[in-house]
Amino acid sequence: MLMKSAFAALGGATLAAAVTPLEVQGSNFVNSKTGNAFQIVGMAYQIGGSAGYDPKHGKDPLSNGDICKRDAALMQQLGVNTIRVYNLDPNLNHDECASVFNAAGMYMIIDVNSPLSGESLNSGAPWESYYSGYLNRTFAIVEAFKSYPNTLGFFSGNEVIDNVKTGSTVPPYVRAVTRDLKNYIKKHSDRPIAVGYSAADVRDVLEDSWNYFQCAIDGDENDMSRADMFALNSYSWCGDSTFEESGYDQLVAMFKSTSVPVFYSEYGCNTPSPRVFTEVPTIYGPKMMGTFSGGVVYEFAQEKNNYGLAECKDDGSVNLMADYNTLQSQYKKVDFSSVQSVKATKAKVTPPECKASLIKEKGFSNNFTLPDVPPGAQDIIDKGVSPKPVGKIIDISDYTVTHKVMDPSGKALNGLTVKPLSGDEVNTPGASGSGSGSGSDSGSGSGDDDKDSAASMVGPLSVVAMIPAAIALFI
Repeated sequence: MLMKSAFAALGGATLAAAVTPLEVQGSNFVNSKTGNAFQIVGMAYQIGGSAGYDPKHGKDPLSNGDICKRDAALMQQLGVNTIRVYNLDPNLNHDECASVFNAAGMYMIIDVNSPLSGESLNSGAPWESYYSGYLNRTFAIVEAFKSYPNTLGFFSGNEVIDNVKTGSTVPPYVRAVTRDLKNYIKKHSDRPIAVGYSAADVRDVLEDSWNYFQCAIDGDENDMSRADMFALNSYSWCGDSTFEESGYDQLVAMFKSTSVPVFYSEYGCNTPSPRVFTEVPTIYGPKMMGTFSGGVVYEFAQEKNNYGLAECKDDGSVNLMADYNTLQSQYKKVDFSSVQSVKATKAKVTPPECKASLIKEKGFSNNFTLPDVPPGAQDIIDKGVSPKPVGKIIDISDYTVTHKVMDPSGKALNGLTVKPLSGDEVNTPGASGSGSGSGSDSGSGSGDDDKDSAASMVGPLSVVAMIPAAIALFI
């Protein structure tokens, strides 16, 4: 069921084996070869922000191999094992970038939508945007990325539900999109690939969103509309906070009975700035690991919203920021060899049955009758999209970074390169290093004009969190 496709790195480079595709087993992501539960050490990656997704000019965050080599090398030094990418063009070739991140030991979580018209659900009137043309594009994203072994999963929606009003109408449509994507994957992919939802940490609707998407209609655990994973964009831990002050304790209590993997699809409050990332040892510590499967730091590149780890120039050069070194220092406080060696639980996890009593907030949808597949869409599910994008791991002849990279003190990082991992290795903080010049394992690069996914959230206990400015609410 799992795919393994190795590729040769030519030009004297090390043979790089493909990472092992992950499986979902109950509330864990699991490496099928080791039986270990996988913790996401992730990074939001959207080169150029909203402007980085430009279909008219053949450009998206994973279309430039040289930039991907630069950023993979820098994230590899940091210890990242997963990237989340928001806006992608299925018609572009992503083989080089996917192959580079695979060689660096990193998985990819892919959002199937974009902020452009017709490429996402309209949260105000989802019934108007749920049609075959829209679904055709989401299926094309699946086609473009399903054959890469390091594709961890797809998000069918991102923060489309941000209050009770949108929670009254949107959930059945998000669940329908999840159903359609899973049916497409089942018919056209060689392996199962997780499909889930990335939620805003708005406490009025967060628990109901989780329950709505994880429950099984009519108690059917094989219900194709049921999410395989649930994630949240949360910025409630600000500065030198604590497990209790940040409300992380409330989140653990909320999700402790989860039947699917739960993780932070974004985190990293930027008050104070520079950031201190003191939540990292807690996320990968005993208070959270039994419930959460890690998290994704927002974000790789510095933009106007001030969440970046690196300042990326139009000429391809990068100036690393203090946040990069700080995050790296927090990662070093964690024993990741132990974190990634925990065996996944063998206990059977039964999802709750979908019923009205599962929903607590008045006004949030408790209707589990989903929209029918739109006219024409079932034919696409059956026959596949046309033309069909094809992605594959390719040979990389040279992993050397050619762009200029400066550490936070202004010193050049020399000899920067991606270190191809072998034997199904996954990147781990402290395990990889390349480049010299500053005396620190620094690095990062990317560019993100605005926050491509609104990180709306309510900090409990009167914690006021810094909320990044959203471009749009979209799936």
